Amino acid sequence: MDPSAPKPAARSTFLADAALTLAAFGFFTWILRTHVPSRDPFNVWLWGAISASCLAALFWLALQMFRAVLRAQRSARRK
Repeated sequence: MDPSAPKPAARSTFLADAALTLAAFGFFTWILRTHVPSRDPFNVWLWGAISASCLAALFWLALQMFRAVLRAQRSARRK
């Protein structure tokens, strides 16, 4: 490993990814609550949030993979 190589992720990148993931989680919760077969508001929000957590994790993973591929393409173009 080259010690002079830049770090792959900065603190600002991590905070931006966290903010985007939280926004996606809120959006997914809002969308999925309409698909919960219950009349109890607590259960509707609870199961909507539980389902949205899986989708938010998938969103975070896709965002990280996108950044890794973009970083690799940019470094390959420079060489």
